Amino acid sequence: MITIRHAASLGTAHDGGQDLRCHFAFADYADPAHGHEGRLRAVNTGTLPAGGTYRIGPEAAVDIVTWVVKGALATDMEGFAPDALGAGGLHLASTGSGCAQLAWRAGGQGAGFIQFWFLSDTQGTTPAQEMRPALPELEDGGFRIFASGFPEDDPEEAQRVSDGAPVTLSARARLLHAAIPAGEGAAYGTAPGRVLYLLVVSGAARIDTVALHAGDAAAISGQTDITVMADEAAVVLLADVAV
Repeated sequence: MITIRHAASLGTAHDGGQDLRCHFAFADYADPAHGHEGRLRAVNTGTLPAGGTYRIGPEAAVDIVTWVVKGALATDMEGFAPDALGAGGLHLASTGSGCAQLAWRAGGQGAGFIQFWFLSDTQGTTPAQEMRPALPELEDGGFRIFASGFPEDDPEEAQRVSDGAPVTLSARARLLHAAIPAGEGAAYGTAPGRVLYLLVVSGAARIDTVALHAGDAAAISGQTDITVMADEAAVVLLADVAV
């Protein structure tokens, strides 16, 4: 089954001093029909003005993956050294047993970002932070794993060398990225009993006969294999989570 969430239907939350566009209930945005999707707790899109800061906390037992869509973000997670990421960069805040404060501050040109919140499978783990600079796109336009809680996705575990190892989630979940040329497709397969959540960041794409445009999303359940076709050059993010 494919359930579409059009961009125009998203909610707005006021959190951490900023306005966020939210796919699920979050902060002061209440939405009984869209509480979460399996173990995917939140998908939020935000835009910060130059020097603007998005600050949250305390948080625990959740992995927050932030992808910088445009501009630059400086990260500030309690107990860890601050760092900076440009467009295409990735930041993981694994809050574990608890993190009192997290913040993301935009650079001089402002910043746009997307956050995926994954519920942790284990309790009481030590908080952790990971970062990746912008990764090269795959030549075939296929899916690249940005974040994973599956050991087999770790290049060291698989005894292979990679220029873009995924950040490590504390949940058995994945976040993937694909930049698909117009007229081409990206395929992905998962295991039974899981749910997929696809977000079109830019361009236009479709799954089967279902058309999606920038900002639209699709929750996919009851099927293990999908192919995302690009009607025009498209960038998409795909979350694979337990029900």
